[in-house]
Amino acid sequence: MDANLITTGNQLEGYKIVKHLGVVRGITVRSRSVLGNLAGGLQSLLGGKLSIYVELCEKARFEAFNYLITDAQSKGANAIVGMRYDANEIMEGITEVLAYGTAVVVEKE
Repeated sequence: MDANLITTGNQLEGYKIVKHLGVVRGITVRSRSVLGNLAGGLQSLLGGKLSIYVELCEKARFEAFNYLITDAQSKGANAIVGMRYDANEIMEGITEVLAYGTAVVVEKE
């Protein structure tokens, strides 16, 4: 799926939605390792950007996004509209990241 055909909007400029295929999602659950927490704790003592946690968050979003694309493609979609992210802490140190949207088939106008 072309990443340019995934949008947070409800339509894609220059394309016409010809079929709605329903809600699709990608979910991942991540935890911080003991070493990651130690490194993050040391970084927090110095202040500024906590690159250990930024990297963890980026990996989780990337993984959820790829699962979203896989789900959409399995339904026959070539685009996703209304894409969003959500995150919830399931328990201390364990976070769920969800990417979701509406799978559609689009054609160039």
